Amino acid sequence: MINQTDKNHEPFIVGFGVLDDETVQPLSWETMSCATAEKEGERRWIHLNRLSPEAKDWLEGAGGIEQLIVGVLFQEDTRPRSSKHGNGYLINLRGANLNPGAEPKDLISVRMWATKNLVITTGAYRIHAIEDLTNRYLAGDPPDTHGDLLCMLAEILTAHLEPVVGALVDQADELEAEWLDLNTPAPKLKLGAFRRSALSLRRYIAPQREALSALIREAGDFLCENARLQLREVQDITTRLAEDLDLARERAVVIQEQIVEQHGESMNQKLFALAIISAVFLPLGFLTGLFGINIGGMPGVDNPYAFSIFLVFLVAVTASLFVLFKWLKWM
Repeated sequence: MINQTDKNHEPFIVGFGVLDDETVQPLSWETMSCATAEKEGERRWIHLNRLSPEAKDWLEGAGGIEQLIVGVLFQEDTRPRSSKHGNGYLINLRGANLNPGAEPKDLISVRMWATKNLVITTGAYRIHAIEDLTNRYLAGDPPDTHGDLLCMLAEILTAHLEPVVGALVDQADELEAEWLDLNTPAPKLKLGAFRRSALSLRRYIAPQREALSALIREAGDFLCENARLQLREVQDITTRLAEDLDLARERAVVIQEQIVEQHGESMNQKLFALAIISAVFLPLGFLTGLFGINIGGMPGVDNPYAFSIFLVFLVAVTASLFVLFKWLKWM
C-alpha cells in the first residue's frame, strides 16, 4: 500500500525498473536522486509527488528531463490532454478521488511523460490506480511495454470513474421518482447540487475522451495493435460516460422545468381563486356602498323590513353569480 500524503512532501512515491530479461527491480530515491531518470537497458516507471519541490529540482537537474516537460508534470492546474513532444508523449488523465473523506466527483489528475524506456507520473494525492499498477509490478507481472503501461493506467482510471458516473445517474432516477410527485415539495438546493456535480464531472471527462483519441492517433508504433484496441475500448467507455453525464444533466433540466411549471400552475390556481372571490364581492361591495349613502331619497328608509329585503337580495345576487360562473365553466 502506498501512503502518500501532502504533509511531508516526500519526493519519491514508488518506482520500478524492468531489465531486458523482464526482471523487476524496485527503485529508491537514494539510488535515483543523483542519477539520470532514464537508464540504458532498463525500462523504468517512476511515480513522484507533484507537491515536492525536491522532485521537480531533481528532474530538471540530475534527472535530465527537459524543463518544459517538468513544467507540465508539476503544473498546478490542468485539464486532460495528450500531445507528442520529441520522442515522448505528455499525457494528463483524471480519475475518481477515492481517498477517505474526499468526494469521488472531485477528480484528481495523473500527469505522465512517456517514452520507450521511461515513464514518469506525478500526482498530488493518493491514487488507487497507481496502487493497482504497483501491485502488478510487485507480483512480477509488469506491462510488456510502456505503451501497455499507459493503456493499463487509462483503463484502471476509467474503471474507477464508472461507478461515480453510475451513482450520479441513479441519483437522477431518484430525483425523477421522488420529486416529480406533485405532493412533494421541490428540492431546489439539492437539485442545484446535482447539476453542479454533473457539470463538474463532465468538465474533465469530455476532454479526457479527446485526450485518449489524440493518443491513439499520434502514438504510432509506441502502442502495439492490442494496446491500441484496448485504448479504443477505454475511449468508447469514456464517451459513454460523457453521454451519460449529458443525459443526467438534461434530465435535471427537465426536472427543473417541471418544478417551475408546477409552481406556475399552483400560482395560477391561487390567482384564479382570488379573481373569483373578487368577482363575487365586487357587485356586493357596490350595492352595500350605494345603499350606505346617508342622504334623502334612499328607498326603504321608512320601511322596517327594508334591511331584511336587502339581505335577501344580496344572497340572490351571490347565488346568481355562482350559477353564472358555473355556466361559464369558471368554477
